[in-house]
Amino acid sequence: MASPPPLSETLRRLDEALQEKGSKRSELLDVTALAARTALPASTVRTLLQGGTPPDDSVNDRVRARIAALAKADMTATGRRMSDLATDISRRLGVSEYWARQVCDGRKVPSVELLHGLVEYFDVDGGEAFFTDSAADALNRALLPLLHQLEDPRSDPVLALMDRYGVRATDLRMHGSLTREQLERLLEGVLRSVVPPEGGHDQ
Repeated sequence: MASPPPLSETLRRLDEALQEKGSKRSELLDVTALAARTALPASTVRTLLQGGTPPDDSVNDRVRARIAALAKADMTATGRRMSDLATDISRRLGVSEYWARQVCDGRKVPSVELLHGLVEYFDVDGGEAFFTDSAADALNRALLPLLHQLEDPRSDPVLALMDRYGVRATDLRMHGSLTREQLERLLEGVLRSVVPPEGGHDQ
């Protein structure tokens, strides 16, 4: 399997693909969304997108910070308290509640076994590398699927449909503020209306 291109190459190709579509990077890339997807600080994502270099960190620093970011996002999304999250992780992964809380607070580095369990618990892409990769590699991993979709729209039915009708991300923002996620839900509703339920048959 070929190694992925470096972040600088990914960003260069993204800019080229977007330029061909008459769009700009700022119209498509949302710093806050990328930060959430990578468990990186928004300031780090912004620095990387601008071609800068974030502060050095150790692998242990990365692991602690990214687990803490995921834990915070989970609590924000679910309304759970840290004690609830720690209890759930303790039950699911077979560690003490105290240790689970220390890890989710970013105070302790988990064992390799627990880190593997947290990959599944938080359902992150990239395996343990999600937590241990450099910030540049983490952002690159999040951007590569988008690059592939832009370079080959046929691989993404939403982008293919947008291309077919000459719709750009900016158009959706200006007219009705449709986000890509909303467009996908819209298409899903259309498909449900024309595709018979599983096991069903057209009359």
